[in-house]
Amino acid sequence: MPDNLAYKEKPREELLDGKIYMMSSPSINHNRVASHIFNAFYNYLKGKTCEAFSDGVDVHLTENDCVIPDIMIICNNDIIKPNGIYGAPDLIVEVISPGTAKNDRGYKKNLYEKTGVKEYWIADPFSRSIETYLLSDGKYNLEDIYAVFPDGFGITDKEREESKKIIPVSLYDGFSIPLKEIFSNLF
Repeated sequence: MPDNLAYKEKPREELLDGKIYMMSSPSINHNRVASHIFNAFYNYLKGKTCEAFSDGVDVHLTENDCVIPDIMIICNNDIIKPNGIYGAPDLIVEVISPGTAKNDRGYKKNLYEKTGVKEYWIADPFSRSIETYLLSDGKYNLEDIYAVFPDGFGITDKEREESKKIIPVSLYDGFSIPLKEIFSNLF
């Protein structure tokens, strides 16, 4: 690419507890999972008051915390500004990788809880699972863990039959996403 481009993206970085963390480029599986979830959110929310956003949008939660979630839903348009989101999204999804799992399950989960994110999903492309947390009385409660079990995974037919194959989105009654759509086409 030529050096004289008028537009250049800033480096991808998050500010967590006042410390800068550089973000790496996502893997193909990470990108596919995030895209599938975003597309489901985007398509469902057309014409509704909430809006879906994908990776790349700065979310300013505190003076010392600016994150870039993989996917989020915002229902309060007042927090959407031209240069980012200023306040807590209603739902955040982080697609974890080995390098981000500790922060996504630790500091960021606690930050989202503290700042009032109503629903938090941790999607794991490797295990093909999603943990969902719902905020109740200021604390996250693990709502459930949803997983796709590939053939040969070592579970019984009964366990496979009883496993939850559809993940609900608590913000809307009747909005759910089949896990096979989220984890399709992965390596």
